[in-house]
Amino acid sequence: MNTKARENFQFQKVVAIVGVLLFIIKVVAWSMTHSVAILTDALESVINVVSGFVGLYSLYLSSLPRDRNHPYGHGKVEFISATIEGGLIIMAGIVIIFEAIKNFVHPETVGKLDYGILLVAFTAIVNYILGWYAVKQGRTNNSLALVASGKHLQSDTYSTIGIIIGLILMYFTGYQWLDGAVALLFALIIIVTGYKIVRGAISGIMDETDELLLEEVVGFLQEYRQDNWIDLHNLRIIKYGSVLHFDCHMTIPWYFNIVEGHKEVEILEKGFSDRFGDDLELFVHMDDCKPFSCKICAKSDCPFRNDPFEKQVVWTMDNIVKNKRHTSITPSE
Repeated sequence: MNTKARENFQFQKVVAIVGVLLFIIKVVAWSMTHSVAILTDALESVINVVSGFVGLYSLYLSSLPRDRNHPYGHGKVEFISATIEGGLIIMAGIVIIFEAIKNFVHPETVGKLDYGILLVAFTAIVNYILGWYAVKQGRTNNSLALVASGKHLQSDTYSTIGIIIGLILMYFTGYQWLDGAVALLFALIIIVTGYKIVRGAISGIMDETDELLLEEVVGFLQEYRQDNWIDLHNLRIIKYGSVLHFDCHMTIPWYFNIVEGHKEVEILEKGFSDRFGDDLELFVHMDDCKPFSCKICAKSDCPFRNDPFEKQVVWTMDNIVKNKRHTSITPSE
């Protein structure tokens, strides 16, 4: 298990354990108040507990080394974990809506709101802090499972805050219907959050382009480019858990031998490693330059130049992903 995977796994342990403790606190608050809003908050915490342990298992699997059956590693299990978690969040929102409607039809008397508000407020503070750290570490270590857990905890916090506001209003006004109304409102917010998590997980399973990551990579390559890199194209990025896979085609001078060509790949690999960390794989297919490459080649000491250098092609998100050599500096190329 590499360093990032170990960090993710240990943090997810904390998320799972804290989820159990907060669930117990919410159950105590519900038993004291008989508030349907607090009950729905407790129901969502059941999802927190289940998804916390699902996320923990997925991080364990994603940390396993590559094997014969999984030549790219086990990292994609994190997308499956996030899909399950998002689906559970949506289910929790639906259950909350059902309970809120039932409360409108058959309202229950709510009591001891002061104690219930304090207990639920404590869980909201803990959830938000833990969720913020989970999202931060997940993004740092490229772990979708941790990001999903963190967003789930944050969404739980937002719904809890809304519930607290409703309980406070009910405490001072005595309007019992606010209990169900608040639960209904934040059930919709929870469902939207669950949908976003599922959508992100499916995009990962389908290897959908991460636009922000691609933009960062293209900016890095444009800044880091070497004169011997006449062109880069067919760039592709795939996430497998905390591991990033990059592959591209690099055009180098046709007269370079294998050692010289491999040196250019090593320079590119070191740049990627310095910028994106050690948990990456880089595959580079080397192309030899053609006569039409001279106009976009900035190599000043080329002994075989046919045409004078005009201008390098500026790599962009649009042109660097195409499986096509750049032959000129026109926008279409």
